[in-house]
Amino acid sequence: MAKDSYFYALGRRKSATARVRLMSGKGGVITVNGKPAQEYFAGSEYLLAELQEPFQLLDMQNKFDVSVVVSGGGHHGQIEAIRLGISKALTEVNEDLKTTLKRAGLLSRDPREKERKKFGLKGARKQRQYTKR
Repeated sequence: MAKDSYFYALGRRKSATARVRLMSGKGGVITVNGKPAQEYFAGSEYLLAELQEPFQLLDMQNKFDVSVVVSGGGHHGQIEAIRLGISKALTEVNEDLKTTLKRAGLLSRDPREKERKKFGLKGARKQRQYTKR
């Protein structure tokens, strides 16, 4: 792999979209929107372990640097979108890793999205309270 080449993948979750670039490097460096992941997701340290999950599963913690541009959604949706993007990019690197990642459930997109509010209702499904008198 050349020094300036990278592997690209797109990850989505809820309304978050993550464009992930996987580059060979020192490893463990995850940059999100130009900032380190610890700084971008400050206050959500418990979620940062999810970003390393594909690398830990494959024992590749120190092989790749990750650069991410993420938009939309909240922190949790963004982290899951990034995790999906990293997993897809790793399958671009080596097709043999696909079965391991798929078995761990890291290659499937969670299709659940917020349901829209309907006219005449208080929310997506909640109706007005019935009053007899």
